[in-house]
Amino acid sequence: MPVDLPLAMATARRAAEAAAAAALPHFRRGVRVEVKPDRSPVTAADREAEAAAVAAIRAAFPGHAVLGEESGAHAGSGARWVIDPIDGTRGFTRGGSFWGPLVALEEGGTVVAGAMALPALSETYWAARGLGSWLAAGPGEPRRLQVSGIADWPEATLSLGEMRFLLVPPLDGPVGELVRSAASTRCYGDLAGAAMLLTGRCEAWLEAGVQLWDIAALQVLVEEAGGRFTDFEGRPSANSGRCLATNGRVHERVLAALAGR
Repeated sequence: MPVDLPLAMATARRAAEAAAAAALPHFRRGVRVEVKPDRSPVTAADREAEAAAVAAIRAAFPGHAVLGEESGAHAGSGARWVIDPIDGTRGFTRGGSFWGPLVALEEGGTVVAGAMALPALSETYWAARGLGSWLAAGPGEPRRLQVSGIADWPEATLSLGEMRFLLVPPLDGPVGELVRSAASTRCYGDLAGAAMLLTGRCEAWLEAGVQLWDIAALQVLVEEAGGRFTDFEGRPSANSGRCLATNGRVHERVLAALAGR
């Protein structure tokens, strides 16, 4: 049976909000940082946020599978939820503002709903196929998101993710060319880099060296805001560990640069 998309979208939003609420009490409180085998940081806030997100999902879709960054795979059938409880943990532990949960729902290998939050900025984003991409910022009414209309690359703003994976051979030359030829480049990283695209503050966002839970939710958020989301070869996938998200109008220009054309 197909997933109820309005319910899935509402659940993704609730799960992101629940994770944000669980993490915020630890923010700027000196939470202890542990180091995982892959050398990435993790805290009690990550674990509590993931548990809160899973609980919100289980309340609406008890039979679905879940993949969490911290707790791993939870058995289920049909669709699968993918959770990053705190994207940007390093920034979170140092008191930065650009961190938050990411929640996505996959059905048949396609991301059909997703949400993210920037708790320190009081922002929550959510989307589902055919239902638009939305932002609630503070106490005001949610607004539907629409990517920018800029089509001329020399007028575009580029948003970059993790530089140590983007400015290394063979990507250093193509990414450097994009940086030099764009009007400006910003490097907020993590989910905040994607938020720039969703809110029309940049035209392209590049990320590399990531896992599925880092970008799955962003695919549906970008596409429902009128943008385009692919890997560096132009495939509409969130599974390669590298992604290019744009307003659609500059996408081929960036793909050509990444291919050295």
